[in-house]
Amino acid sequence: MKEAQSKNVIVTVADVARLAGVSKATAARVLGGYGTVSDKVRLEVKAAAKALDYRPNELARSMTTGRSGTIGVVVGDIENPFFGSAVRGISDMARSAGFNVVLANSGEDVDVERAAIKTLVAKRVDGLIVSPARAGETEHLKEIGRSGRSLVLLDRAIPALGVDTVTADDRQAAEAVTRLLLARGHRRIAYVTACDTPDHLYREASDIHTASVRERIEGFIHAGRDAGISDMERWVRLGATTPDSIRSLAADLFGNVDMPSAIIASDSLIALELFKLARDSGIAMPDALSLLTFHDATWTAVTTPPVTVVRQPVYELGEAAARMLIERLKGVDAPPRHLVLPTELIERGSIAPPSR
Repeated sequence: MKEAQSKNVIVTVADVARLAGVSKATAARVLGGYGTVSDKVRLEVKAAAKALDYRPNELARSMTTGRSGTIGVVVGDIENPFFGSAVRGISDMARSAGFNVVLANSGEDVDVERAAIKTLVAKRVDGLIVSPARAGETEHLKEIGRSGRSLVLLDRAIPALGVDTVTADDRQAAEAVTRLLLARGHRRIAYVTACDTPDHLYREASDIHTASVRERIEGFIHAGRDAGISDMERWVRLGATTPDSIRSLAADLFGNVDMPSAIIASDSLIALELFKLARDSGIAMPDALSLLTFHDATWTAVTTPPVTVVRQPVYELGEAAARMLIERLKGVDAPPRHLVLPTELIERGSIAPPSR
């Protein structure tokens, strides 16, 4: 068989057919994975394609089949280890099913999310997996369905949309860790999150637009009220979006006469900054401050003390979201499904009874 053509030459189906000694239609059936041909012909066509370094024209194929073989993914913050692990789960599952992944980062900005979805739809992705920035703004998500594409929500449920969703048991996990701290004697427990309001104050659950965080705060407050603490809302601190904002929050928390004896961080990026700030302020952990965070980031196990975490099945969340989307793309017709995966509390050395 001839050598591969120059890399500057675009190899066509006709070139492969000519080298294999078959018709263009036969070569197209083999390369497109449809129709019936003999094993001998299939091997000859694939050998010719390999020799010529044939690369399929994805746009032409999508126009012919109506499918691009790609999945669009929009997440809140790709620098957050949570989303990095979830995307890995999505990519591995997609690859095993023959799909490519196109990733977009919203930065938790609904306008950026809207633009990303518009771009992905224009690129003819077959379906989308989205971790929505705001539960209350869904028109652009509804557009996905109107475009004829399937949508799966990752980590953040919006029941009113009526689409497949994969989440962790956030509310139950938050209740469990709050009760753990309460059982150790803590009564001044802060919950710190990147979610925010215009005046940076939390008043009620509807203030929080990220569904997973809203459920955690609801679980946190419910557990406190069950223990007879009526002012849990005042311990919810919002706007921990950057190191500077977390530093400002920490200065307020640590500088207060009734500083919290325990803090629950909504993610590991917040927890890491709080850990460093407590250390730099000379606050002994866990004697003067207990710390607990959602997401079992690698660093949490190697600090002194190691940090207690809610281990979320992050990779599995991504894997399950991709599986559900691929099932829809393969024709599964069923009512919207909501898969809830369990979390696990990993207790380490960062929590202890309060010293005061």
